[in-house]
Amino acid sequence: MSEVIVQLASLQDWLTMFVHTLSLSLLMIGGALTIAPELHRYMVEQQHWLTDAQFAASVAIGQSAPGPNVLYIGLLGLQVGMNSGGIGAGLAGMLLTTVAILLPCSVLAYFASRWGRANNHLRGVRAFRLGMAPVVIGLLAASGLVTAIANNGGMAAWSTWLLTLVAALLILTTRLHLLVLIGSGAALGWFGLV
Repeated sequence: MSEVIVQLASLQDWLTMFVHTLSLSLLMIGGALTIAPELHRYMVEQQHWLTDAQFAASVAIGQSAPGPNVLYIGLLGLQVGMNSGGIGAGLAGMLLTTVAILLPCSVLAYFASRWGRANNHLRGVRAFRLGMAPVVIGLLAASGLVTAIANNGGMAAWSTWLLTLVAALLILTTRLHLLVLIGSGAALGWFGLV
C-alpha cells in the first residue's frame, strides 16, 4: 500500500514546518534523536509530508554520516522539500529545518552554560544535572523505538528486539567499545539479519 504524500503548498505550510521545528529545538535534551518521535508524529502521521520509509531512511542516513547527529533533521527537511517541488525546494527545506533546529538551542545552550559554570557551586545546579540523566535515557529509548517501528512497517521485528537487548546487556556488563557494537549491527543489517 502506498502512502499519500502531501506537498507543502503555500508559504503558510513552510512557516508551519519552520515554527514546529523551532519549538522542538528546546526539547532536544540529550541530543537531536530525542525529538525523533515528535518529528515522526508531526511529519508522517499528522501532516503526511513523509512516509515511514522516508523518515526512517533520513534518520538512518543522518546517524550513519560523520558529524553531528542533528544532520537527520536537515535530511527530513530536504526530503519534505523534494516531495514538494524538486531540488530547489529540497535545499530550502533543508536550510529551513537546520536553522530552525539549531538557532534556539544554540542560543540557550550558550547562555545556560555560562550561567551554570558561574553557579556550579549551587546545590540546585548540581541536582538539575543529575536529574536530567533519566530523562535523557527515556527520550533516547523512545527515539529508538519509533525508528525501529517505522523502519519495519509498523512493527519491530523480533530480531530487532533481540539485537537491542543483546547490545544493551553488552554495554552494561562489558567494556566493549561502542564502535564494535555499531559495526556489528551494521554488518547484521547488511546481511539482512535485522
